[in-house]
Amino acid sequence: MVRDLRARCPWDRAQTRETLRPYLVEEVLELDHAIGQGDPDDIRSELSDLLLNLAFQLVIAEERGEFTADRVADELEAKMRRRHPHLFDLGTAEPWERIKRRERRGRTLAGLVPTLPPLLRAYRLQERAAGVGFDWPDVEGPLAKMQEELAEVEQELARVPVGAAEDETADPNAPRAAPSDRLIDEIGDLLFTVVNLARKAGVEPGIALDRANRKFRERFEQVEALAEARGIDLAGAGLERLDRLWDEVKASE
Repeated sequence: MVRDLRARCPWDRAQTRETLRPYLVEEVLELDHAIGQGDPDDIRSELSDLLLNLAFQLVIAEERGEFTADRVADELEAKMRRRHPHLFDLGTAEPWERIKRRERRGRTLAGLVPTLPPLLRAYRLQERAAGVGFDWPDVEGPLAKMQEELAEVEQELARVPVGAAEDETADPNAPRAAPSDRLIDEIGDLLFTVVNLARKAGVEPGIALDRANRKFRERFEQVEALAEARGIDLAGAGLERLDRLWDEVKASE
């Protein structure tokens, strides 16, 4: 299909790897969203869109004489056999990360692309370090570390307050002063440790945060609906009144 499109459609023929990159990222994110929503029809639709983009990449490579779709399939099959030696009479079972580290020629952190989302990148860094034994034995380690990092954040906040401006007309999201580099570092350390705690607890942090985001949005939209139904001006209601609406929504779940 893609070969035919590039032969007969000027727009499809004009596409390059670079022009297709934004679409590729967009399709992956749309598929991720569909999977999160759990709708099979949407998942099927987004999978087809992603496959179209991948087909374009394969055809472009063929046109440039770089590699073929068969070569890609063969490489994938060889990789899966290498990483599942016990299933294909190639050896005994080994931890996945140990096999991948051997493929990276012993470099534990090699191959992690810098464009990974920071939350996922933190998870992968910790995962790889754990693969060579640099890890706590259970959740108690990261839990204690998280409390230590939180205390350091509190100390830095006490040293250089950055709370919201006192002027009620000011932007509530604008800090009174720019955060110090040290505060940024301490909050980064705290977030990194929370990811580690999630990993040791068997929780994928990105999925957990996505669920929290959806839950907050659903509850807040219900708060807005309640406020509108009761003639309450949301912007002028104040925190105490909004908290009561929030608790009412939670109690109804």
